[in-house]
Amino acid sequence: MEKIELKRVKDFSLPSGVLSAAVSPDARKAVVGCLHGVFRLDLETGNHEYLYQHGSYVSSVAWLTGETVVTAGYDGELCWFDLASNAVVRRSKVHDFWSWDMAVSPDQNLIASVTGQYMAGGYKYEPQPEREPSIRILSAKDGELVRSLSHVPSVQAVAISPDNKLVAAGNLMGEVRIYDLVDGSLVSKWTTPAFTSWGIIKSHCYLGGIFSMKFSSEGDQLLLAGMGPMRDPMAGNGKQLWQRWKWDGKNPELLDQTHQGDAGEGLMETLALAPDSSHFLMGGRLRGGDWNAALFDHKTGYRIASVKTGYRITEAVYHPDGKHVLLAGAKRQPTKKKEGKFQDFGRVEVYAF
Repeated sequence: MEKIELKRVKDFSLPSGVLSAAVSPDARKAVVGCLHGVFRLDLETGNHEYLYQHGSYVSSVAWLTGETVVTAGYDGELCWFDLASNAVVRRSKVHDFWSWDMAVSPDQNLIASVTGQYMAGGYKYEPQPEREPSIRILSAKDGELVRSLSHVPSVQAVAISPDNKLVAAGNLMGEVRIYDLVDGSLVSKWTTPAFTSWGIIKSHCYLGGIFSMKFSSEGDQLLLAGMGPMRDPMAGNGKQLWQRWKWDGKNPELLDQTHQGDAGEGLMETLALAPDSSHFLMGGRLRGGDWNAALFDHKTGYRIASVKTGYRITEAVYHPDGKHVLLAGAKRQPTKKKEGKFQDFGRVEVYAF
């Protein structure tokens, strides 16, 4: 498999750590969700503008038709913002707990948001049942609740199929559920324990889980990302892990996963699928190894490019041209003030390949 080079072509700093980002259709701007609010970033000049904030961290950003973006946060709210008028259009309290992840359907009619807090429910530390529906489906147009769906908390990743008919969600225990968005029926369900760890050294708890997922362009396969099992909850030394599953309702099949020798250690927090589906990018935190963002050939699973950014990656977004990808995250927590202000620790970079 021919290797390619990821070349950094743009590098920007932001006042706050970045958790999420969305790129405009013309790739000239980005809206980024941070620990301290939402910013608009000019991807040509690097100029940034503070827009608004949630009651807590901003976990997800999506660009809707025209000049509207929608964001989700750890306050359990979704917020619609009009970039043309610089005004909040709507706020909707969707969850009692955090919105871990949010996805917008390709036709931009529906929004899916997932939530849940892992609480031990018995002496085996099995999760308590959900206190609220773990998956909420809303109208992207008016924010009205369309459907509530069940899962086992905490549910940390969500994706909507290319044909707008299915929603997939993955949780802390490595359980995936796929629902029909038309009638709410459960069409597939399986568990992949490769993403879940049981801590026995410093604390007894489950940790890890599926942190990001994407449907293939045909919708018959699902990419998952996270981290392989580890014994020490504080170490973060599980394998950098992705898996590709073919699901058919009754007998989901693991087709491929991170190849031997292709990965080090660290939690992988984001997946992005190229517009032409030829490859995908996985990125996150680096615990040990030589990369924390890598491109993989979608068909063969071989690693074809990688980069060590020096900061935690929380979001990866392909540009519409398929030849550039935006990586975002946080380099470090601010440790001291300079001229009365904390130093910038949010990072946004653009790579060409």
